[in-house]
Amino acid sequence: MDGSDAMKDRKQGAKGVPFALTNIRLFILFRVLFNARFYYPVFTVLFLDYGLTLEQFAFLNAVWAATIVLAEVPSGALADLLGRRLLLVVTSLLMIAEMLLIGLVPVGDPRVVFWAFFANRVLSGLAEALASGADEALAYDTLVAHGCAGDWPRVLEVQMRAQHFGYMVAMTLGAVVYDVDAVNRLLDWMALPLVVDQQTTMRFPILLTLLFGLLALAVTLRMREPHGQCRPSGHSCRPTPREVTRLIGRAAGWIVRTPMALAIILFAMTFDHTLRMVVTLASKYYRLIDLPDASFGLLGSAVAVIGLFVPGMARIMAERFSPGRNALLLGVASLASLALLTLFVPYFGLMPMVAVFVCLMLTSFFTSHYLNRITVSEQRATVLSFKGLSFNAAYGAIGLVFAGLVNHSHGHFAALHPEWPQGLVEDQAFKAAMGYLPWYLLLGLILVCLMCLPRLVKTGQESGPP
Repeated sequence: MDGSDAMKDRKQGAKGVPFALTNIRLFILFRVLFNARFYYPVFTVLFLDYGLTLEQFAFLNAVWAATIVLAEVPSGALADLLGRRLLLVVTSLLMIAEMLLIGLVPVGDPRVVFWAFFANRVLSGLAEALASGADEALAYDTLVAHGCAGDWPRVLEVQMRAQHFGYMVAMTLGAVVYDVDAVNRLLDWMALPLVVDQQTTMRFPILLTLLFGLLALAVTLRMREPHGQCRPSGHSCRPTPREVTRLIGRAAGWIVRTPMALAIILFAMTFDHTLRMVVTLASKYYRLIDLPDASFGLLGSAVAVIGLFVPGMARIMAERFSPGRNALLLGVASLASLALLTLFVPYFGLMPMVAVFVCLMLTSFFTSHYLNRITVSEQRATVLSFKGLSFNAAYGAIGLVFAGLVNHSHGHFAALHPEWPQGLVEDQAFKAAMGYLPWYLLLGLILVCLMCLPRLVKTGQESGPP
């Protein structure tokens, strides 16, 4: 961004046109490029086709989640101390490195493949942690610097729509280029004398994601710190562990002392990890309501299409209703959706699952909107990282709880009905475990209300700067 770009940004910012600001356009583009992973529709089978086992697949994804949890908050503090742009550039480099690792690793030696994927999961987790909070903080502070902070809901609306569009493209194209038969039919139609095998096509989604990583690097290199400085005043270019720890402690203390901030994070965490657990189990649920496996990809694309319209609804709700009313509406919708899911109605059971996806999108929008609005710039990325940490830690915890419920129910049904086949026992155990989720969410919301509402009422804090 040269001097003419900066002058143009100042003029457009004064007019209240957020999308004319270079950083805002680049933020939206970065979110699309970073999150549109072409291997997502074939995520599990990709690992298996490289020669990994299901046990290794589960272990590697645990490594990925642990990396995010460990790096989440320190990376947010580094973003506030060193500058958000630097962290995003490093994020893009990590994305490129993680794709190169598995894009170039030779297939044949299981040990080499495993350690390549291990390094891939660590780098991917670091990239997720570094991006979490830093991109949002840079974009929001750009609006603040140009007097457009009130336009953040509009930016979120466009960003979420663009991200869902990118997700649709990645889901569709990634699945097609992975299918060896589809690729060979395309080559034959183009009259090209080429025939590819599975070991070739399984790298195509990775190479497409690598291309997006290179584009993300180009995007982040064009970003600029909104206040024209690389770090907050009073901090060195190379922050010491003591400075990082001090900022983390200050941000944590502010969250605990600020009733609105604590309420936003706790309510959002309660909604997010419960609803995300359901979304993770969607394919199993679809089978139990008699939907064919072939429809799962179409359903994913359909949800992405719906996601194009949800941000507009979320923006209207954020502008018209108070945070408390939106939390109440979201709670009622989430509980109703989970309760209907437990009925496992053939075919029509798809509707409450769609509602769960919508509630998850609303949670993401409201959290970003309200938390950014009350957080000061100097610790914005750190506070957002605490939000990400709470979300991921809670998600990991509910995964263990759900696995324990399934295991308990499996033993119960196996003992009660020894004549049942194994598949029927597993299905009934899954249904029984799903039946606990509405009560789990209700209990979580009650506990958060008891913890937060008295302090909110006492301080009269609904929104506003800290």
